[in-house]
This record gives sequence, structure tokens and C-alpha cells, in this order.
Amino acid sequence: MILKIGVYNVEWMRDLFDTEGNPKMTGKELIRSQQLAEIITAMSPDFLGIVEGPNTLVDGSKTASAQMEIWTQTFIPGSNYKGIHGFPSAGQQELCAIYNPDKVNVLFTPETKAGKRFDEPFLQDTTNRLIKEQYKHYRPPLELSILGLDDSLITRVIIAHTKSKGIFDMVDYARFEQISARDRLKLFAECMSIRERCDEYLEKNQQVMVMGDINDGFELDFYENKFSKSAVEILLGDLWKPEFVLKSVLPKPKLNSYGFTPNSSRYKDRITGDQINVLIDHILASQKLSVISGTVWNPYLEKANPTIQSVSNSLKKASDHFPILCEIETTNP
Repeated sequence: MILKIGVYNVEWMRDLFDTEGNPKMTGKELIRSQQLAEIITAMSPDFLGIVEGPNTLVDGSKTASAQMEIWTQTFIPGSNYKGIHGFPSAGQQELCAIYNPDKVNVLFTPETKAGKRFDEPFLQDTTNRLIKEQYKHYRPPLELSILGLDDSLITRVIIAHTKSKGIFDMVDYARFEQISARDRLKLFAECMSIRERCDEYLEKNQQVMVMGDINDGFELDFYENKFSKSAVEILLGDLWKPEFVLKSVLPKPKLNSYGFTPNSSRYKDRITGDQINVLIDHILASQKLSVISGTVWNPYLEKANPTIQSVSNSLKKASDHFPILCEIETTNP
């Protein structure tokens, strides 16, 4: 069986719903919902991780999954996507997913042991000083299990939206350097926490996929060289356990005068003012998962792909990120 698995940072989807959790049906919100729906319809995913999804309230009166189901019923008529969410975040950009129940079952399967929960503070030594410091996931990573229709496990999935390295406050250069270092350490800590969970799965011979907006690319940038580590490499795993190393579903990005290619987003550099292409959205898969293909749905790059070009305008306008879609082959019924 071939499964189409994707991830999409849909950029503040909260704004597309009213206070009661119903889709807004007028103005720019309606247009953006239609654009996102056109993209998702073209992707036709069996499972789609959503970053920056609609709000989940702590009291459960409004959930990301319920809003996603209403949204898909409204804007993708004829589909029967189900929604799923996990621990609510402290902010307003939730992690959730939609899936096709005719192809797979999906369960929220978080670790609930004290000290290991993603919604609780945790300790990490991010600087190799043998001193563990306390950190907390601002958005608890979403732990899911994708099952076949016979309820056999296909893979674990962790959807993440980790700490941004962007600095948006007014600062002098000294403060800029200080905040840059702090934010990278927090990003490292979050990825170390996620990677520990991956190792726990792999030690049980369970497969795993990590996906989402990691806010980091491959290799070490100037700041990461100071710490001799980067967030994506942390997620990929330890070379001393090669069988546990995750693989990207995408080719290694190449650096050119515009930034990286392939790229899933772009940002304006605070110092130079230049627009830089970046690959910060990822799908990483364990080695026993048979990945057939993987593509960033970037209409500027995938000019020969008629499906991507058919939704080019929507891809350029619906979000500040492009989705990633891969295909995996599984023997599960």
C-alpha cells in the first residue's frame, strides 16, 4: 500500500475561524481558506500534519481537530478527513493533523510518564558542560501513531513546531548576540527531547517520522558552529548508532545566491535586508520506512510538475510556507 504523507505550516489558521470555531465565510479569510483547500485537494494526502492550526482551548470547548473537520467538510466537499490534536499549547498556533480514515487509523499516543511528557518541563545539557538546565516545549510536540486498517502499527509520528531563531524586538547588537545564543540553546533542547523519544521508539523496533517547522536547516550556521551542533542534525541522530539515524525525504539542499534550494520558506535578513530562501520544514523518517519520493510543493522550483503548477497561485498566497509531501510503501493492509 502506498501512503501519501505530508506536513504543512498553514500560517495562523486560527484567523480563518470565528470565536465559535466556525470557518469565516467572507473576505480575505474565505479566500485563504479556498486557497488552502485547493492545495490540500491537489496533494490528496492520506495523512497531513498541520503546523499553526486552529486553537485548542484547555477546557476542551474548542479543539483544533473539531475545527479542522468542519473546515474540510466546508471547503473540501466529498472528503471525509478526520482531525486529531494533542496537548494544547500556551500560545495560539496549534499542532494537529487530518487523515483519511479509509486508508489509515491515527491515534494520539503521548508518553505520560512523569519527566517524559512533552507538556511538562524537562532537563537537558545543551552546552556539554555536564550541567542540565530546565526547558519547556512552548508547543508540546504532537505524538501520534499511524495504524493500518487492521490496527497494526505503521509508524509513530512526531509533529513539531520548535523555537524560532528570529528576533523581533528592538535590540542593540550585544543584545542581539545574547538572544541569538539563547534561542539556539532552546531550539537544541527541544530537538534533543524529541530525539530521545525517537530513540525510545526505535529501541522497541517501532518506526518513526518527525515532521514540522523545525526553524532550522541542514548543517551548521555561524552561530551553531559556536556550539558544534545544529537542531536538524540532533533530530537525525547519533552516527555511532547508524541504524537509528533518520533520513530526510528530501534531497540535501544546496546553497546559491538566493539561499537554499529546495526551500520551504523565505525570510528577510534583519541585518542585510535580503530575502533568503530556507528549508526549515522537514519530514525525517527512520530507515526501515520505505520512502518512495518526497517533494517540497514549491511552484518556483517544481515547474515541470503539472499538479503543483495547477495550484501555483494558491501556493504563493495561502501561506508563508510551502508544504512537503512524500510517499511511503507499507505492507500493512
